[in-house]
Amino acid sequence: MTTTERGVPAETSTPVQPPVTPLTEPADGLPDVVATPGAFARVVEAFAAGSGPVAADAERASGYRYGQATYLVQVRRAGAGTALIDPVGVPDLGALGEAVGDAEFVLHAASQDLPGLAAHGLHPARVFDTELAARLLGMERVGLAAVVAEVLGLGLAKEHSAVDWSTRPLPEDWLRYAALDVEVLVELRDRLAERLEAAGKTQWAAQEFEAVRTAAPPAPRVDPWRRTSGMHVLRNPRQVAAVRAMWVARDASAQARDISPGRVLPDRAIVAAAKAMPRTAGQLVMLPEFAGKGTKRRAAYWQKAIDDARALPDAELPTVRGPRSDGPPPPRTWGDRDAVAARRLTAARELVTALSEELSIPVENLLQPDALRRLCWTPPSPADAAGIADFLRGRGAREWQVGLLAEGLERAFAQAAQDPV
Repeated sequence: MTTTERGVPAETSTPVQPPVTPLTEPADGLPDVVATPGAFARVVEAFAAGSGPVAADAERASGYRYGQATYLVQVRRAGAGTALIDPVGVPDLGALGEAVGDAEFVLHAASQDLPGLAAHGLHPARVFDTELAARLLGMERVGLAAVVAEVLGLGLAKEHSAVDWSTRPLPEDWLRYAALDVEVLVELRDRLAERLEAAGKTQWAAQEFEAVRTAAPPAPRVDPWRRTSGMHVLRNPRQVAAVRAMWVARDASAQARDISPGRVLPDRAIVAAAKAMPRTAGQLVMLPEFAGKGTKRRAAYWQKAIDDARALPDAELPTVRGPRSDGPPPPRTWGDRDAVAARRLTAARELVTALSEELSIPVENLLQPDALRRLCWTPPSPADAAGIADFLRGRGAREWQVGLLAEGLERAFAQAAQDPV
């Protein structure tokens, strides 16, 4: 193993992939689902008496139910075994957090599961994210099954990852899959921690884990209806208004019925109706996207949304392109609008790419692309290392990222300012 200029070891050869052994049964057998306060109290007692980190995972019913509610929580700890907890029957998991105190929780892609755990009163004091660790180590594939196979030589089946976890009772093979997801998480965490230490990235990882743990909930999306797939083909503001009206109607129906919006009405049907702008429910159901029995039955509901859009005054129509963003313009236009900013962006991207290759860390994990674009378009004054560092911190960069980038970006910006326009 060689060492980079920054003292970080660099891999000189591709590690040999060990044979993968299928992991098919939980070591302690498949536990019963914990769905009553009494059963949960026994879990709390067992985990309080256990030791070491807590492996955790959570399952949702994305694509089936409205929202991102959690329908199963899996936890495992040395001395306590594995518990499969039904948060529908046991909605408050706060006692489990109190029982394990400041024990580290080991999760894979923690940002996906922490909000759901928090909704049920479970707030880990410390986190180790095995997906983030794999990214910082430069692993090509960072899904749980891939990381477990590469690091531990074990095969995790993933055929139940997208099932409807709101199903009750949950099938035994689904529960087995869920239990196996936390079976080896602590062992995986230990092996990844060893690799992080050998690579000089332990403190970087710790800062990343803490940032994920303490991240604020995302702000509500502005005009979420504009994410309707395929609406880019629409060029008329009234058609765009129809998309908005149908999206809002669909969302209200989905929420009331607790069904994923895409199962109430697909995006392609919304776009097809907005493009055609039918004047009657009869015309609407002539569209192939509205030929289904359930869709026909609710044709009047969808037609009303279209009629409401048609009746809007011109002054109330939404724009085709959407509201102006507070961010910089698309980079492809920078050359014409601000040549120096364009050179700053080119130089900054070259710096980040070079560091990414040197340190075996994905570009997006070195610095969020949006933060880099904003910095290059409107740099601080003066654009020295201290000013750049403060700017990056204000955009959520961690200290390890600031330390790697601030001085290099100062030099890149100075050079961009000197180059001929």
